[in-house]
Amino acid sequence: MWTTDNILVAFYICFAAVFLWGVAQAWRSQSRTETIHPFKSFVHLLAFYLSYLLFPLIIFTLYAGYTAVFSLHESVFIFLLCCVLIYARFIEPQLVKINRITYKLSSDQAFKQPVKIALIADLHVGLFSGDERQLRTIVDKINAEKPDAVVVAGDWTYEPENKLAEELAVLKEIQAPVYSVNGNHDEQYPGPPIQALLKHALEVNDVMDIEGKIVEFDEFRLIGVGDLWAGKADMRYMPDLPQDKPWLILSHNPDTVDMVPELPTHPLMLSGHTHGGQVELPWLTNYVMKKVSILGHKRGLYVHENANVFVSVGTGMVGVPFRFRVPPMIDIIELY
Repeated sequence: MWTTDNILVAFYICFAAVFLWGVAQAWRSQSRTETIHPFKSFVHLLAFYLSYLLFPLIIFTLYAGYTAVFSLHESVFIFLLCCVLIYARFIEPQLVKINRITYKLSSDQAFKQPVKIALIADLHVGLFSGDERQLRTIVDKINAEKPDAVVVAGDWTYEPENKLAEELAVLKEIQAPVYSVNGNHDEQYPGPPIQALLKHALEVNDVMDIEGKIVEFDEFRLIGVGDLWAGKADMRYMPDLPQDKPWLILSHNPDTVDMVPELPTHPLMLSGHTHGGQVELPWLTNYVMKKVSILGHKRGLYVHENANVFVSVGTGMVGVPFRFRVPPMIDIIELY
């Protein structure tokens, strides 16, 4: 005979089982993660897997409210909080959106034919993001837009597992050339394991690292600039480069725009880094953003003296395994 006490015990057993499963999964995943902070990785993974406790908790809350184990106010509060957290953890991170903008890159005359660029950033394949389903969605949506080129504004990784090349294999299905620079999370280890692992993964999956390189298009030039926080964002040489075409700059950190020298043309920089805040909450998000971007970049287009910068909210997550009111985004930029 099921009594209230028996049902409560069943819930407690369920909580304990999910908790032990989460600890085991976090430990196993950490053992495969390329990191110099094993305990930190384990704690982050623990938060990631223990979030599955939200599902039995929301059911328990409904039962506890019905049987008066919780008061009505307690039940409503916990239920709504669980709904928000479940959405931010399991739903919004998979809702990859398309953002389309047009931008006049040439101040002199329009291009003979518009060029469509797909911008993605901050995939953060590793602890929280870049699972096979999300990467498949990203690739399918990019191909549906038929861009002329795809640019990736860094932060490929977030303490990834040692099978990164296999995880990124779906990128070979992108039906356009893919150009990339690294971000601060890709540079945070001074060499192996992460940089060698990432370099190999990009090479075998047809992604071209263009840091310090120039890619010629008919109407403009694309230049890759290294990460600002890694001290690789020197652009003092740009005035010495050919200036017969406008410049499109790819660099991870949007604050790098402040280092663009005065040029005959007014370049556009494509960046990521900020995640658009990742979790949009009143006051708190803006406070955190001041530490992420000194110049106040968050998302969208910003006008500066020597260059403009467009900031993507990216697709991945760091710090906490949540996105709230800032869904993953692929930016389709039509240059004309």
